[in-house]
Amino acid sequence: MKVTARKNETFEKLLRRFKKNLQKDDILNTYRQKQEFVPKSVKRQQQKANKLRKSREQDV
Repeated sequence: MKVTARKNETFEKLLRRFKKNLQKDDILNTYRQKQEFVPKSVKRQQQKANKLRKSREQDV
């Protein structure tokens, strides 16, 4: 990811723009997820729980 400084832009604004782009591209979350190994069985359980939670949210 590359963010170039605009004319008369402070470092704080540049950093804020960089963080916003990270959140938008969901880079930080994917990096954190890959830090820890999760077995396939646990992934399946999480996916099943997420599906169930989402279906319950739609019913409400």
